[in-house]
Amino acid sequence: MTEYRFIEPLDVLYLRGNRLFDGAGADSEVLMPPWPSVFAGALRSRMLIDAGANPLAFAAGRAHLPANYAEALGTPEQSGRFTLGPVRLAFAGTTGIEPVYPLPADLQITLAENTAKATVHRLEPQPLFEGIACSRATRELPLLRSATPAKPATGYWLSTEGWRRYLRGAELDSDHLIKTDSLWKPERRLGIALDPIRRSAAAGKLYTSETVALCRDVGFLVRVYGVEPSILPAQGLLRLGGDGRGAALRRIEPIEEPAADFERIAASGRFRIVLTAPGLFPDGWRLPGLDASGRWRLTGASAQLVSASVPRAVTVSGWNLAHHAPKPAQRCVPTGAVYWFEGLTGDPQALGKLAERGLWELAEQNNDPKRRAEGFNRCAIANA
Repeated sequence: MTEYRFIEPLDVLYLRGNRLFDGAGADSEVLMPPWPSVFAGALRSRMLIDAGANPLAFAAGRAHLPANYAEALGTPEQSGRFTLGPVRLAFAGTTGIEPVYPLPADLQITLAENTAKATVHRLEPQPLFEGIACSRATRELPLLRSATPAKPATGYWLSTEGWRRYLRGAELDSDHLIKTDSLWKPERRLGIALDPIRRSAAAGKLYTSETVALCRDVGFLVRVYGVEPSILPAQGLLRLGGDGRGAALRRIEPIEEPAADFERIAASGRFRIVLTAPGLFPDGWRLPGLDASGRWRLTGASAQLVSASVPRAVTVSGWNLAHHAPKPAQRCVPTGAVYWFEGLTGDPQALGKLAERGLWELAEQNNDPKRRAEGFNRCAIANA
């Protein structure tokens, strides 16, 4: 069972990361795109209310849910069948919902001198010249080669067509890019902490928060597995992000997901793994299933790791509503990390199944059912 929902905020969103307020004048930065757990928590909370359960009773293990809700939601200690799939920013237009995608780590955008036109470059794995030594962990390193000087640029996303071409290894240009300011804009909000005893403003507790204001007709496309359509909310409101800001929810028809050319992968034995959600792996940046020699093994297939483009690790935590406490902080590989493979043996369709289910089946030492339900460890397959 796979269901799609479009979530459109009604106000600015507080999508906080891990930076704490540490005194007067403290400032918090927005995290965009947010962790997938933000949407898993919002949908599960709404389902709990729809089931007529008291959230406090559910947290204490005393809630009596209807059988179909209990099977989907499980308990605070043991997740049910609910599993969050890919979460995308998306435009809602007259022709339907069009997702947009964060820029993968093997793409670099530059601006030529004296022009605002963007050029898309691909990082390509290359062996180092003999005599050059470094602490590389793979046989080759992803390198950027450019014939002319240019300034690096940030703040771009890939359109649906750009993502489709990226997965197939086709050329990209500026027409396939979307600037961040056409999707969302940051806004600063002033806050004053309250003294809970005097019920008035606390002295020296002035702070500012950065919020996200999504542009008109922009929202989040969410895919959910393992839940009967009759109990997954099809419309109405959600409490989303920090401070429970309102968002409108509506059901949409399934959307065709772009995919790699698996016939080419079978013929060449070469492909890329691209993380579409943060990766919680037992061995740091290394994909689960990699052995000491760099051979990657999954059910029905294996391949040799050639190179990887992995940005700096990020820390994921969150707030446990059931226990009213922070979740453990975990270092993870950020969305967009890319891994190059060659020498594929076995069934190429095993890669497609992996993209559908996520990387959890390979992470036996770190198979956290709660984080799995929240949508972590998702990936896409791309031609190399």
